[in-house]
Amino acid sequence: MTATLEHPARVESPQQRVDAWLAEFEAALAARDVQAAAAMFATDSYWRDLVAFTWNLKTVEGRAGVANMLTQRLDDIDASGFHTTEEPTEADGVTSAWIAFETAVGRGVGHLRLKEEGAWTLLTTLQELKGHEEGKGARRPKGVRHGADKARVTWSEERANEEAELGYTRQPYVVIVGGGQGGIALGARMRQLGVPAIVLDRHDRPGDQWRKRYKSLCLHDPVWYDHLPYLPFPDNWPVFAPKDKIGDWLEMYTRVMEVPYWSKTTCTSASYDESVKEWTVVVDRDGEEVVLKPKQLVLATGMSGKPNIPSFPGMDRFAGDQHHSSQHPGPDQYAGKKAVVIGANNSAHDICAALWEHDVDVTMVQRSSTHIVKSDSLMEIGLGDLYSERAVASGMTTHKADLTFASLPYRIMHEFQIPVYQAIAERDKDFYERLEKVGFQHDWGDDGSGLFMKYLRRASGYYIDVGASELVASGEIKLAHGNVRELTEHSVILEDGTELEADLVVYATGYGSMNGWVADLIGQDVADKVGKCWGLGSNTTKDPGPWEGEQRNMWKPTQQEGLWFHGGNLHQSRHYSLYLALQLKARYEGIPTPVYGLQEVHHLS
Repeated sequence: MTATLEHPARVESPQQRVDAWLAEFEAALAARDVQAAAAMFATDSYWRDLVAFTWNLKTVEGRAGVANMLTQRLDDIDASGFHTTEEPTEADGVTSAWIAFETAVGRGVGHLRLKEEGAWTLLTTLQELKGHEEGKGARRPKGVRHGADKARVTWSEERANEEAELGYTRQPYVVIVGGGQGGIALGARMRQLGVPAIVLDRHDRPGDQWRKRYKSLCLHDPVWYDHLPYLPFPDNWPVFAPKDKIGDWLEMYTRVMEVPYWSKTTCTSASYDESVKEWTVVVDRDGEEVVLKPKQLVLATGMSGKPNIPSFPGMDRFAGDQHHSSQHPGPDQYAGKKAVVIGANNSAHDICAALWEHDVDVTMVQRSSTHIVKSDSLMEIGLGDLYSERAVASGMTTHKADLTFASLPYRIMHEFQIPVYQAIAERDKDFYERLEKVGFQHDWGDDGSGLFMKYLRRASGYYIDVGASELVASGEIKLAHGNVRELTEHSVILEDGTELEADLVVYATGYGSMNGWVADLIGQDVADKVGKCWGLGSNTTKDPGPWEGEQRNMWKPTQQEGLWFHGGNLHQSRHYSLYLALQLKARYEGIPTPVYGLQEVHHLS
């Protein structure tokens, strides 16, 4: 019927549009009508699924991608109950909605962006398994059995019994190698889900991974971005926490969350028996050899992998101190001396600034361009809408912020980041001009998308400025350029012949892929089987194609059965530990987990 003055065309509200789309989508899924469901997506569209539909972390693109995934996965998903959890919003022709749904085995939440043509982006995430919910909220444990009981076992006795048994008379289902924030967060998830797991770490105490770094180290990410699962930082926690404070928090967290944690423990070898689907993990626990037999092995050794220690001619004859940035003890002993720091990213800047504060004559050697962003600008423009006191005041929770960030597919995320860094470039124009005036080589990423995309693509090539860049711009930290030709007894010589006197050389030369730990622990054959960790396949600097769609090998099944990788910053450790934990819990409980789109291997390291 043609609209008239008497019968105006009805304008749907955002709520009505979303409700209609969800109802039609659910009906298509129920009817197993793959083509009808796929046709509800825009031509250029993205469905990002975190475990709920794919038992994987997987993004499919376009109607063909949606159809392919649903063809393989629709029969046993039984997704239903799609509904909004708050009133949808509309801006610039896009309707956005938070949603919830159920599958045959679990409950999930997600996010939908609708354009006139159909769904533009869809995020679906598994949040819990039916019948295996965490004991929290209304399900929290009682903590005590009231009444008289001559056989009563107290909480402390129960914990002591577990410590004596787990790993000896009773095997863990999961062994987590690495007890930093990643391993601890996953260990806490395992504990809450009732999965027997042990976190192994070579240091004396939880948190030593932070305590033993150079003394000036602080988090560059703000507190709202860095909460751990279950137990957020208190309201008076500093915006940027010092390393020792973080170390103490991790130690406390491990104890309070009752994470089975073996300190002073080093893995010496691991091997997988395909016939019984079981690992043999040999460890040295404070001088005692213990053999563990888990079904699942998680490497939580930090997404940065093994330190990249260069091999320059003359390193053997250099008379001063030399070490990788990961082993830097701090500046105290170098007061009045000359230091050369090879590198120009986060660690290099932090170490240079700390050395300068202790009256060290320090030179930074920049070998390639670096992206710099001032901390205040990043906090206000880059993170403020999701992770800030302003965001909290507007009703933004950490959980919602994480899901908002996750709802943007990696394929188009750079499009949202470019204007952020254009605004930062304009705001701090004078700062960047001063840096360039002293010869600092600066970039904004291959496509101008700045820090976050550099982090996701290559995990290097940037510095969040908390003061060191000002020292570079003023000449207080000297600047040299080029690769190292050789070291002499008392100097570093660059390829152009520049000689830099040195009592100390720090190699702030980054880290390799996490599968380097696999090569050491399990074997090069398995390292090659799983391939490179981290990166998106964006075909930008240090992130070779083809396009992967998700972080390589992180928090999801790999080509080696029973082997998993868990890493990233505190935000990623918190958010993605849930999805890894649910995958492990499902396997522990014998729930079928058919994986859609297991990642292919395109790069070995």
